[in-house]
Amino acid sequence: MLDQFKNHLEKQFPELLNTPFLIACSGGVDSVVLVQLCAALQLDFGIVHCNFKLRGTDSDEDAAFVREIAINLSVQFFLKDFDTITYVLKNKVSVQMAARALRYAWFEEIVENERFEKVLTGHHLDDNLETFLINLSRGTGIKGLVGIPLRAKVIARPLLAFSGAALVGYAEEENIEWREDASNAELKYLRNKIRHQVVPVLKELHPTFQENFGRTQKFLKESETLLAVHKGQLQASLFEENNGLVRIRVTELMKLSPLKAYLHLLFSDFGFTSWDDLVQLLNGCSGKEVRSKTHRLVRDRGFVLLEELKVYDDVAYLLSENVTELMQPIHLKIEMVPTIKELNDDVLYVDKETLNYPLVVRKWEKGDYFHPFGLGGKKKLSKYFKDEKMSIISKQQQWLLCSGNDIVWVVGKRADERFKVQESTNKIVKFKLNK
Repeated sequence: MLDQFKNHLEKQFPELLNTPFLIACSGGVDSVVLVQLCAALQLDFGIVHCNFKLRGTDSDEDAAFVREIAINLSVQFFLKDFDTITYVLKNKVSVQMAARALRYAWFEEIVENERFEKVLTGHHLDDNLETFLINLSRGTGIKGLVGIPLRAKVIARPLLAFSGAALVGYAEEENIEWREDASNAELKYLRNKIRHQVVPVLKELHPTFQENFGRTQKFLKESETLLAVHKGQLQASLFEENNGLVRIRVTELMKLSPLKAYLHLLFSDFGFTSWDDLVQLLNGCSGKEVRSKTHRLVRDRGFVLLEELKVYDDVAYLLSENVTELMQPIHLKIEMVPTIKELNDDVLYVDKETLNYPLVVRKWEKGDYFHPFGLGGKKKLSKYFKDEKMSIISKQQQWLLCSGNDIVWVVGKRADERFKVQESTNKIVKFKLNK
C-alpha cells in the first residue's frame, strides 16, 4: 500500500512531497495509518489532535495516545481541548456540527499562524460512500452525490482513494496500533446506521459494489464539471448585474427546457429549493417574491430580480449641524463650500439657511412627495419612482435626506427645488455620496 500511496500523492497531491503539513489524528485506524504512511515516506509533517471532551477519560486517553505517536516520530504536536457542549447549547447545533465547526476553525488558525500549509484528514473511500448515501437519502441532487472533495480551503484528503478495509489491512500487516472510538458503533447516528446496516448489505449483494461506486462517482464528478461550465455560460448570458442586484429576463428563462432542471442549476447555489414556487413566480405578477435563507427573487415587470437578503429597516439616522461625515446607512460627506463646482448625481448643494437641523436620512414612506428640481411643482415620490422605472428592490433600497418632514434629496437621484442655492445664498452646504 505504501507504493500505491506514494504514487497517489505524486499524481494528486504533489505539493505534499515538498511542503510541510499537519495531519489531523484522532487515534483511529484511518488517521494513524495516514501518519505512518507519511512517516515512512519521510515527509515533513506535524500532528494535530482535537479533544472534544465528549467521552470522559476515553477522550483524554485518545489525546495521550496521539501525543505518544508524535513523540515517537519526533514531530511537532498540537493539542486543543474544546468545550463542545457549551458550543452546542449556545449555537443550537448538533454535537457533530459543533465538533466540525470547532476543529476546522482551529485548523485554519494553525495554518495561518504556523509554518504548515495544509491539514490532512483521514477520510477514505468508505466515508465517501456513506456521505453519498446520506445525501442520496436527503435528495441533494448531483452536488451532494459527488462526495467529499479532495481539497477544501486548508484541508486535503489523500486517503479518499483507499478503502477502510485496505487501511485496516495495512495497519495489521505493519503491526500499527490504534484506538477504537466506541461511539462509532452507536446506531443513533445516521452515518453509523448506514455504515453498519446498509453498506454491508450492498456489498453482499454486489461483491464489486465499492469499485462500481468509485467509478460511478468519478462519472458524476465529470458530469458536474460539464454542468458547471454550462451554468457559467448561462449565467453570463442571462444575469445582468448592477450594484449587487441581478436582473434576469423572464422570457429568456421560460425558453429553457426542462424548466425546473434549469431553475435548479441556476438558483440552487443561492439557497432556493422549491422549484414549483419559482415556476409560479415566473408566471406571476409584479411584486411577487420567493425567498431562500440568503436571497430573494422578485418579479418586476418582465424581469425577476435576484438579491441577497438585507435588513430594510425603518430606522431614521440623524445628522446634527456639526457632523461632517455619515458612515451608516450610506456614506455621506458634508462640508461648507464657497461655490458650486462638482456637478453630478452623487453631489448636492443646498442653501444652509433653508435647512432645519437635525437632518434625517430615512427610507421612503407612502404619501411622501417632493418638489423635483426644475419641475416647478410637487410630485408624489411613488409617481417619481414609477416614471424613473425603478424596480421594487431599488425603491426599497432608496434613501432620502430630509429636513423635518420635507425631502431635500432623493439621494443620488434628484434634488428638491425648495433647498436650491440662489444668488442670495450666503452659506452653501455640499453633500457628497460615496458609493
